Amino acid sequence: MWSPFLRFLAVPGRAAVLLRSLAACVLAAAAWADVRAGTFTGPASQGRLALSATAVGAVLVALPLLREAWSYAYAGGAAAIASLVCSAAVHLSHTAVGVPSAYGAFEPVALLVVLAFVARRSPAPATAPIALLLAAAVVVRPLSTGVQEGSLTVAFGLTLVTVLVAGASVTARMWEADRRQRAHRIRLEQRIELARDLHDHLAHHVTGIVVQAQGARAVAARRPDMVLPALQRIEETGAEALASMRQMVAGLRAGESDAPPAAPAGMDDLRALVRGFALNGVPAHLTEEGPTDTVPPEVAATLHRVTVESLSNIRRHARHCRHVSVHVRVRPHEAAVRITNDGTARPTSRPGYGLKGLRERVTLAGGTFRAEATAEGDWQVRARIPLTAP
Repeated sequence: MWSPFLRFLAVPGRAAVLLRSLAACVLAAAAWADVRAGTFTGPASQGRLALSATAVGAVLVALPLLREAWSYAYAGGAAAIASLVCSAAVHLSHTAVGVPSAYGAFEPVALLVVLAFVARRSPAPATAPIALLLAAAVVVRPLSTGVQEGSLTVAFGLTLVTVLVAGASVTARMWEADRRQRAHRIRLEQRIELARDLHDHLAHHVTGIVVQAQGARAVAARRPDMVLPALQRIEETGAEALASMRQMVAGLRAGESDAPPAAPAGMDDLRALVRGFALNGVPAHLTEEGPTDTVPPEVAATLHRVTVESLSNIRRHARHCRHVSVHVRVRPHEAAVRITNDGTARPTSRPGYGLKGLRERVTLAGGTFRAEATAEGDWQVRARIPLTAP
């Protein structure tokens, strides 16, 4: 029975429109009831009630037009002070004038609406004191004509309503703050993922282009016949980099169109990557252990990313190596990759973003990652990833 109503509220903005419409209807009904009951006419103190209600109503009308957070605090404080001053004036004059009650309906409802705005939108340092002033203005008004059984009953009822309004407004404010925090966290994670994709997709190809261009320049004078194949390989690597960038952009735009996202790289891509690697005539050798073709696509994509970054680092930092090996092992519960080279790395002032991104990616997948020198003097990168999601 409630599902259509909940679906209506789920649309952004509809809940706010519904609540404002409901508040406007209640305010109109309260003002009509006060006019019919003659709350704003009669003895002299009734004029004070009309003046106070007018001041609170003016603040209420101005609230939707405000934009700065502190403006809500100032407006709420003005409404609370006007109402409290009126209550004090009624209390001082009700005995002489003989006012039977100050139970006007419009002003308490208007103050509660102002309280809701203040609790939702005013700055945090001002929210508590202004909210307390507004709550006091709502509760004190029935007691301004004397502490009697009827006035105490009305004050108690207004206290309950005030607590409910304040609690609901604070809850809505906390929910909105949590929603903004989650949105910020999601955007931050997307930026980090984009940085990883940029590094993983392009760094490998661009590094290959730079190394091949340097090699072509080095052999141009002595071996002119080697320049043309080198240029052809540079062209192929550039085309691969462009294809990778287009694939990444297509994945980013997949949420804006009906095009399906690109499939993650798998074991076939890893094999092709190792076959196409060569540095100073030294190829990389791939060995596989276990049912590597049964690895889940997400795990295979992570193994591929680790291999891409490791081979890119070998091209950048270990150009004098004589042996590069890639070992992939699959066991019943995990998959592992080990990339080893015997080159001497140049010292760097700080670690790059590639290894840091790989460590984060492998850790998020529930695995372990290590990059260190071995006892034999080789450099080794190892990653172990569970076959089931953590």
